[in-house]
Amino acid sequence: MKLATIKNDTRDGQLVVVNRDLTKAIRVSEVSKTLQEAIDNWDTIAPKLEKIYQQLQNGTASNTFDFDPTQAMAAIPRAYHWADGSAYVTHVELVRKARNAELPETFWTDPLIYMGASDAFIGANDDIKIENEDWGIDFESEVAVITDDVPAGVSVKNAQKHIKLIAIINDVSLRNLIPNELSKQFGFYQSKPWTSFAPVVVTPDELGNSWSDTKVHLPLISTLNSKIIGSPNAGIDMTFNFAQLIAHAAKTRSLMAGSIIGSGTVANQGSPNGSSCLAEVRCLEIIKNGKASTPFMSFGDRIEIEMKNETGNSIFGKIDQTVKSYKPMS
Repeated sequence: MKLATIKNDTRDGQLVVVNRDLTKAIRVSEVSKTLQEAIDNWDTIAPKLEKIYQQLQNGTASNTFDFDPTQAMAAIPRAYHWADGSAYVTHVELVRKARNAELPETFWTDPLIYMGASDAFIGANDDIKIENEDWGIDFESEVAVITDDVPAGVSVKNAQKHIKLIAIINDVSLRNLIPNELSKQFGFYQSKPWTSFAPVVVTPDELGNSWSDTKVHLPLISTLNSKIIGSPNAGIDMTFNFAQLIAHAAKTRSLMAGSIIGSGTVANQGSPNGSSCLAEVRCLEIIKNGKASTPFMSFGDRIEIEMKNETGNSIFGKIDQTVKSYKPMS
């Protein structure tokens, strides 16, 4: 099943069911007005949405319309909880190597995760609005999952059943603001502007055999200004799978329905196409040449992020964003 949230006159948008080819959709306000409402009542609402999806697939659904990804908001435009992991430890190891810092052994056994800003997410075609290029604008291509209610202390084995939807996201970072924030030993804030979602989210069954061990075993393709930066397979080198990330996040408290858990930047060790952000590209250049030659993003740059199935069809639709400047209001 594929779902999306399209723009209307509210902050939370309108839930729609989208067909597998991402060409047709149907409004489902009589079943659920928003995706958050659906997640809150998933056991009751999901079967109704699935029935509509099957009707959409076999051509028996009425009141369909052409799906326009530019009208898609983030799947959950504002969420109760957003926690981003760093599940690809080889990526962390590489970044530390570039600055001659050792990776603590515990990073291989204890997941890294931080709580992000969930008051607003943006759509796949919304501009990335940044005030200053000097802040070091970077994209981060990730996979994410959306859960129902997760009890505190959930086991890794039981955590997997709480994964209801899968997404791909662009978790934008302002790299030149990060060092000062982390030096305070209190985490990210200013260095993390809004995160964007691909046009649709999907249930795990849509991925078929590519969803295994709560990992997505498909390439995630990042294209900057028509040049492919990387296409690492999201199922390779993922040290901690999503069940492990969820269990870690829920160790001391429950997670509410609609919680979004990110994988962190997807990366494949030793692959020439293994990067999903410019920071990693720059680290590889530093290790090889002693300095970075690839700049961070500039105003006017276009980033596209997409994942395709084994037959080459887009699964989530494409994130297609342009970096734009904004002037702060006095």
